[in-house]
Amino acid sequence: MKKLALHGFNNLTKTLSFNMYDICYTKSVEDRISYIEYIDEQYNAAALTEKLKDVVKIIGANILNIAVQDYEPQGASVTILICEEELRSGNVFTNQKIFTPDIAAHLDKSHITVHTYPEYNPTNGVCTFRVDIDVSTCGQISPLTALNYLINGFEADIMTLDYRVRGFTRDITGKKLFIDHDLCSIQDYIDEEIRQQYQMIDVNVFQENIFHTKCKLKELDLDNYFFHFNADEISEEEFIYITGKLQKEMDEIFYGRNLPY
Repeated sequence: MKKLALHGFNNLTKTLSFNMYDICYTKSVEDRISYIEYIDEQYNAAALTEKLKDVVKIIGANILNIAVQDYEPQGASVTILICEEELRSGNVFTNQKIFTPDIAAHLDKSHITVHTYPEYNPTNGVCTFRVDIDVSTCGQISPLTALNYLINGFEADIMTLDYRVRGFTRDITGKKLFIDHDLCSIQDYIDEEIRQQYQMIDVNVFQENIFHTKCKLKELDLDNYFFHFNADEISEEEFIYITGKLQKEMDEIFYGRNLPY
């Protein structure tokens, strides 16, 4: 992308919100508890921090500060403050900011956060694990460059992607610029191989620089959705019943409403 000739710093704030859902089916209360424990182990704060560090490298940013927290009974959060410039010697850190003569103003606007939400349906054995990731940058760097890494890293069944450009910057003539890159759809930044795997729906508000894409896997390998058992261990009737429960869960998340079937 050709760099724009700007008057001063690029003040546009670009935010990508990535919501991932992983669905599975458990046959007993013990398995539901075991599933939550498995998710907490696989996606604890330490593991999520490593993934976010990779995101920082991909988008070309620098880490200022990392805060992590694992929760009881389940869940984790990580927040990383980032900046576009290389850090220089003599900077002074606090828990929230890095102070330098010329870049303190924009650092609080650049950050990456992740939160996890494991849960299960108390009546039918369906378990849902949600991860929310927000990548917010200020300057030339764009969070969209990390999109394929995030999708491949979590192998989501359902994804909700939101991207918004806020504020304005100015070119050297003083003209306001409300976006600094061409964008018709978030799908433009997703690899073709990934796009073929998902059903995708766009809801965009172009005049407000708001872009929204929902994704749901087209084909399900059901053995990947059975926790502590496989299809060979259940009857055809059970297989049809469980398949319906999983599909209903995915459809309700994808369409954002409860369905009667």
